[in-house]
Amino acid sequence: MSSLIPNWHRFLAVVVLLSGNLLRADPLDVPVPVRTYLAEVHQAEADVPGVRRAELEKAARWIRSRLDAGETVQLTFICTHNSRRSHLAQVWAQAAAEYFGVRGIRTHSGGTEATACNSRTIAALRRAGFQIPDPPVAANPVYEIRFSEAQPPLKAFSKVYDRDGNPTSDYLALMCCSHADENCPIVRGASSRISLNYEDPKAFDGSPEEAATYDARCREIARDMVFMMSRARR
Repeated sequence: MSSLIPNWHRFLAVVVLLSGNLLRADPLDVPVPVRTYLAEVHQAEADVPGVRRAELEKAARWIRSRLDAGETVQLTFICTHNSRRSHLAQVWAQAAAEYFGVRGIRTHSGGTEATACNSRTIAALRRAGFQIPDPPVAANPVYEIRFSEAQPPLKAFSKVYDRDGNPTSDYLALMCCSHADENCPIVRGASSRISLNYEDPKAFDGSPEEAATYDARCREIARDMVFMMSRARR
């Protein structure tokens, strides 16, 4: 009798798959809470603003052209301090690629200067469903974020965009803040660049709106990365 009952993880994946109108047959590598979150934001892709939509579609075409050529795609998300938005974008882009079965994607993040990955960023990702253990105490701690049960975790820490293991050539630079976009006219080693420019949740640090603001930015960025990867798979 028990052999006739489907594994509950697979059953839930099918439900999410159908509700999201996705093409991938088995997104089971992505943890259940995260793929549920991804399915939800996939339904909101009509809310992607027009200007950003055009940039994301341009990025998707760049990704697709590299994949069609049999190349590994290197994406580096850049903001000034590599502490908030660039980490959110890196994590959600990798999770969305895994969710849609877009293989050959490697995501990175960096800043124009190194500081630390802000703990509020990590808290927002935890609330979105990621299991992220506390790292050893350090000025610039290294958080391990697992986006797939079959892949090694992403290591989230602050770094300059072309250092500490990030690609130094033939990558797509995705600018996550207007300050970095305006003050970094040349991104060393990038083949192309895309401007996304999200509002910084830092303005609400320490306020009653702090968690809600970080959650809103987390969801906005996840929605956009899902939009981009859903186009890149076609």
